[in-house]
Amino acid sequence: MKRVVITGMGTVNPIANSVEEYRKALKEGVSGAVPITRFDAEKFKTQFACELKEDFDSSLRVDKKAARRLDLYSVYALYSADEAIEDAKITAENCDLNRVGVIFGSGIGGLRSLEHDIEEFATGNGVPRYSPLMIPRMISNIAAGHISIKYGFGGINFAPVSACATGNHAIGVAFDNIRLGRNDIILTGGAEAGVTKVAIGAFSNMKALSSRNDDPKTASRPFDGERDGFVMGEGAGTLVLEELEHAKARGAKIYAEVVGTGATADAYHITAPHPEGVGVIRVMNIALDEAGMKPEDIDYINVHGTSTPLGDVAELTAIKKVFGEDAYDLNISSTKSMTGHLLGAAGAIESIACVLAINDNFVPPTINHHNVDPEIDPKLNLTLNKMQERKVRTAMNNGFGFGGHNSTVIFKEYV
Repeated sequence: MKRVVITGMGTVNPIANSVEEYRKALKEGVSGAVPITRFDAEKFKTQFACELKEDFDSSLRVDKKAARRLDLYSVYALYSADEAIEDAKITAENCDLNRVGVIFGSGIGGLRSLEHDIEEFATGNGVPRYSPLMIPRMISNIAAGHISIKYGFGGINFAPVSACATGNHAIGVAFDNIRLGRNDIILTGGAEAGVTKVAIGAFSNMKALSSRNDDPKTASRPFDGERDGFVMGEGAGTLVLEELEHAKARGAKIYAEVVGTGATADAYHITAPHPEGVGVIRVMNIALDEAGMKPEDIDYINVHGTSTPLGDVAELTAIKKVFGEDAYDLNISSTKSMTGHLLGAAGAIESIACVLAINDNFVPPTINHHNVDPEIDPKLNLTLNKMQERKVRTAMNNGFGFGGHNSTVIFKEYV
């Protein structure tokens, strides 16, 4: 099997418009939660979300005319991909574009576009004047297609869709394709634009969202004894995965190496985690086995940690079963406490956080922790409220999705 490294990264998310901004915000423990501005949320149970920063200007990387024909999730995807391509210095002169692929997913796709056209139909006397662009705006694979078309990448191209495990699954499939020699480079990650009336209303009514409208900044509080649900986020993350010898031959900068991935199913419930964490335990063990690592080799886990009462405890319980006494030597944190939950893009931006941790030897914090949960082992180092400096040689990223989808990716310092 060929070795796979990361040679470029790009992101736009609620706390940063670039990877460099993201690095700084993660270290400072910034919250991206604000009252919703995308629509009038006055009548909704949840009236806040982690929207992109006010100064986000998509025209810096995405043509304005082109952006008007796209759903926001595709705009975010193109924006983050452009930064990653620029960072990796991919050109037609230093690589074969027909061996550059795009595996880029979304949990929901263009929900905003679908919502808009249905509203237009409902208020237009039932006349079916749907936009001819509605379908290509909303389908979950179209962001991958747009990236390929814009840059002429003729390699593998598709979109995994597995709810909140999507970003990690995309990285895992890209990893496999490169180490099997099918592609030299793959842009991978995910994008989501879930701050819409339908998404906020539906997630809220299933009691998945926090309703802490009086204090949005502290609403995303993984592991806190008074957590009451996740906070919706939006944005995208792109990682450039590349075969090691190809990267070295073109003099690419190498951030880290991808060494193991895992994918399992709980086979239990459409939304609730398995109470004994059987699928989560297996997915971490599979990734460790593939990486040729033992539990004591992992320094940091960026957990799924969405700030839900059931999910946070279930994941930590699974970690203790996999890592045993080594669990107490780990740093664990949930960066969703800062960014909110980006659904299909979560695994992508959290993988970038893992790579930044390896490069800068720090662990991003779990912010907004104020109350002890008696069900959570107090000896676990959950990196509460402030970042911690430590040597991070290896980092694990977990991502789980409705339907019982579990995914894990392990990153390692490149040596």
